[in-house]
Amino acid sequence: MASPKQSSDVPVPDQRREQMLQAAVEVICERGFSDTRIADVAKRTGASPALVIYYFGTKDGLLTAAFRYSEDQFYSRTADVLEQLGTAAARLETLVRLTCVREGAGEDPGAWGLWFDLWAQAFRHPEVARDRVESDQRWRDTIARVVRDGQRTGEFAELDVLEFAVTFSALLDGLSIQVALSDPEVDSDRATAIAMRFASDALGFEWAAPTRRGRYAAKRRR
Repeated sequence: MASPKQSSDVPVPDQRREQMLQAAVEVICERGFSDTRIADVAKRTGASPALVIYYFGTKDGLLTAAFRYSEDQFYSRTADVLEQLGTAAARLETLVRLTCVREGAGEDPGAWGLWFDLWAQAFRHPEVARDRVESDQRWRDTIARVVRDGQRTGEFAELDVLEFAVTFSALLDGLSIQVALSDPEVDSDRATAIAMRFASDALGFEWAAPTRRGRYAAKRRR
């Protein structure tokens, strides 16, 4: 049995793995995947490169694991925010606003780089592509749940939820890329307005851009 000192001072395997994941997220966000080395992650956590390889196998494995770790944190934060909102329209707008930003609250600086690197690697590496598919499906499922909630309460019109989720997620991807790359014509507010106007037309509720008090109009169309 480990002594109390050992149990409190020596990271257990899960803690060590999480430290490496956080380090990988930070390094990839700072340098990009192509300029990240296993040794960089090991150095940041005070571990050996061999130990990083033991946990993640390959550099691609480290990228996908780091991405899933970052994504899990995003969904955990998002769930806490959505629970506080009383309408499906408010939850949908929140998803849009959390997506169409260069850098979200609580995220590592440059976090969008994880997505860019994942997409680039997925184009050529089947194992990374599988993670990309799972991630996109998770995002569509999140959108679909909000839409179904709105349909149950009568806020949203009946429509093919899966088709809407596929279309809306693709729209958000395109807009958020422009925001992340600092396109001069597409800032966060414009991206949000475009996405919400599309959603309001498709789902049958009225939406207006926020007032100075940060409120917006959203009600079921009759």
